[in-house]
Amino acid sequence: MSELGPALILETRRRLHDESLPRIRTCLSQLSVEEIWSRPNAETVSVGNLVLHLAGNVRQYLIAALGGVPDIRERQAEFDATGPMPTAELLSRLEKTMEEASGVLDRLDPSTLLQTHRVQGFVESGLSILVHVVEHFSYHTGQIAYVVKSRKNVDLGFYRGKNLNAKG
Repeated sequence: MSELGPALILETRRRLHDESLPRIRTCLSQLSVEEIWSRPNAETVSVGNLVLHLAGNVRQYLIAALGGVPDIRERQAEFDATGPMPTAELLSRLEKTMEEASGVLDRLDPSTLLQTHRVQGFVESGLSILVHVVEHFSYHTGQIAYVVKSRKNVDLGFYRGKNLNAKG
């Protein structure tokens, strides 16, 4: 894994910090505090809940499991929160978590990616933790974008200036 490990760590950083986090910032800028905390029904969480959930997941999987700090996550609280919380505070919570995650990625030894860790009752390798965090973050980022597009009828411009019909 001499070349693969460092490449995976770099790609994790790119997907989280350069792609998904800016998209969430863009989405939150389009919504009022009330819209961020609005739930369409009892079975659906708000955008605010999703942001708290992302911060909690990154903290538990990446910062605690791979960073070696205590797991202090209270997962259910992420879904029980009803707001309102000012947008700046909500975004700050996520950004601080992502800064800590970046520090863990900086220190992560690629040669340890096949070592296993207990996280959320599962035994996962460092490699599987990185893949999980990226796919989970991307999944919920897409949900947040869908809410904004549905509610605001806007093009969020994630691919503005890119020719997505280009071949090869």
